[in-house]
Amino acid sequence: MCELKFHSLLDYKTFRGVRFKELEISYQIFGKELHTAPVVLVNHALTGNSDLNSNEKGWWKNIVGDNKLIDTKKYTVIAFNIPGNGYDNTLIKNYKDFIAKDIAKLFYLVLKELKVESIYAAIGGSIGGSIAWEMAALFPKYIKYLIPIASDWKSSDWIIGHNAIQESILLNSKQPLQDARKMAMLFYRTPASFTKKFNRTKTENNDLYNVESWLNHHGKKLESRFKINAYLLMNHLLTTIDISEERISIEETFKSIKSKVIQIAVNTDLFFVKEENIKTKAILDKCKVINEYHEIKSVDGHDAFLIEHEQITKFLKPIF
Repeated sequence: MCELKFHSLLDYKTFRGVRFKELEISYQIFGKELHTAPVVLVNHALTGNSDLNSNEKGWWKNIVGDNKLIDTKKYTVIAFNIPGNGYDNTLIKNYKDFIAKDIAKLFYLVLKELKVESIYAAIGGSIGGSIAWEMAALFPKYIKYLIPIASDWKSSDWIIGHNAIQESILLNSKQPLQDARKMAMLFYRTPASFTKKFNRTKTENNDLYNVESWLNHHGKKLESRFKINAYLLMNHLLTTIDISEERISIEETFKSIKSKVIQIAVNTDLFFVKEENIKTKAILDKCKVINEYHEIKSVDGHDAFLIEHEQITKFLKPIF
């Protein structure tokens, strides 16, 4: 497993006006040594982290690695931990001090201090893709290929509503992490996915439906590796995505972005729904922004970006 590295940023003021004398940002580098190859930034999702491809827990090991889509023999791959996700044992007490734009800016500031003058590609699933969107809007000439997967440039009303319920569970439940995770898993998959996986079967002792047992397992699994402060922060960040904030229009924002935008949606996503990505493509086309739209076909909903590696590879092979 690649070593976890740390970089300190001094005197950072958040977009909400909170000043930090020092913020320590952790990250991992995979593949070629820094400054010897094109840089690919990979952003993690809600409960993810910087571990992309270790044998046991690497969450995108089928995408990132030697001779994989993002070939570590060819690229320098950087993955940051969103400050406060707890992977580096650092938590943020006042989770509403930050918005998604802060995370994008912090990643950029560290990269600049590491003397990374440009990024070949910024890619991420779910909120990771949204943070890539935020980076492209804040620093429009920095990223050559912007690749948000199962993601969007804004928090929709649907996502804001979902996250409000998540926050309520986290603040009020007797077993907050387990209950919030179990509720969220219903949005990350689909009814058809559950039918395919469980088909109303029961556990061996016949006391639970297998779907209940599976949800309980995922709730306990997250509780064993995640802190409530981290979940509150990540959930909050998901409600703050908006690259058009404080600008005249989304068209103005899109016109400023010099990246080629490659959106990948999931046809059954119940979280970041594909219809929003299709609307985005229409606006990008109108603004004459070079872009592509691809669609993962899967019954597994939002989680398909973690499952359908072959489809993602097919879409992005011309880029990598």
